[in-house]
Amino acid sequence: MDVVERINPWWFDPWWEERDRHIRQWEEERVRWVPRWIWELSLEPPSLNFVYGPRQTGKTTGIKLLIRELLRSYPPDSVAYLDLDILLSPAEMRRAFEYVAGRAARRGVKTLYLFLDEVTSVRGWWRVVKNYIDAGLLHKAVITATGSSTVGLVKTPERFPGRRGSGRDVVVLPLDFPTYLAVQSAQSTEPAVIKELFEEYLETGGFPKSINRHPDAAEALLDSVVSEAYRHGKSPQLLKDLAAAVVERVPSPLSYHSLAQEIGVSHNTVREYLEFLSDIYMIGIAYAAAGHKPQPRKEKKIFFRDPLIYRAFADWTSKKINEAALLEHVVQEHLYRKFGEVYYHRNKTEIDAVAGPYKVEVKTTRPRRGYPRGVVTLTKEATPRFLLELAGVTAT
Repeated sequence: MDVVERINPWWFDPWWEERDRHIRQWEEERVRWVPRWIWELSLEPPSLNFVYGPRQTGKTTGIKLLIRELLRSYPPDSVAYLDLDILLSPAEMRRAFEYVAGRAARRGVKTLYLFLDEVTSVRGWWRVVKNYIDAGLLHKAVITATGSSTVGLVKTPERFPGRRGSGRDVVVLPLDFPTYLAVQSAQSTEPAVIKELFEEYLETGGFPKSINRHPDAAEALLDSVVSEAYRHGKSPQLLKDLAAAVVERVPSPLSYHSLAQEIGVSHNTVREYLEFLSDIYMIGIAYAAAGHKPQPRKEKKIFFRDPLIYRAFADWTSKKINEAALLEHVVQEHLYRKFGEVYYHRNKTEIDAVAGPYKVEVKTTRPRRGYPRGVVTLTKEATPRFLLELAGVTAT
């Protein structure tokens, strides 16, 4: 198949990486790094890996960098890449699969490293993979499937019981602040350096394009959101209306009912659209907690999962950035990544973020009143040090 051969140039061209768009762009960036997540994948056959994460986080570039590494140890015929964004149907995917598997068999490949990029672009893609696994044609293969949405991918492993071998699940997110600090080659841990880079992080977030100051970083992010909306049967205009209501109200707790009244839809529609934004990694939802139990019926705190996401949505909806909300979102996201959940508490006082052993109140200025024992109050100046300590990074 011509299309398969075009996207696997290493089969024919030993200098392919000099002409590969993703690697060439990566080489030209001012700030570049080899993502650590590519080494978290299982490369021992048989394996079926899943890589999740929003678009624009460099998943395809990471896969190409891993392919480059594999080709230093394995023959070109043992590595295959399929871009499912350009294979529009299960039938096309099946033909591409047959071509790749047949070609590898004819050339005596011992272990086939097969990368399926953006698999959720093809409806029912998992049936094709499952059929080939069940037929025994991939028992010596390492398959890595990537997707930009948890819709249709996160629940997919349930469809492969006993068929994943040593495969692993890897989540690729925008860089957190400690990693941002590391890739900026900041050897100094002096407060002034950390403060300056934290200010930059609040401007750019952790997406590769924004870190490298590409002027279209926010636009590319929004384009990917609209594309996912169309793909999953969501109205971009309704999504924009809901985003406007959320941006205007954060960091205050919100209810589905109040948002529904504001934009003129049902509360079930609001729930559905917020779940969609959560599925594509744009927002997180912090439920109220009473004791150690979440209260899903009470108002929720919605946080944007990266500074660029918040800024892009604010620009899209012509709303102003709330600095208090931005700081709170950054803290909530870092706690969420650390503990897998984050809540807030409201009684006589409100505590912005509760996760693991932490109770954190975020303030843009020094708080004027005291908080209960055990509550950490973070000003903007104290936040970067807290994020570093949360990640186990020692700052002087």
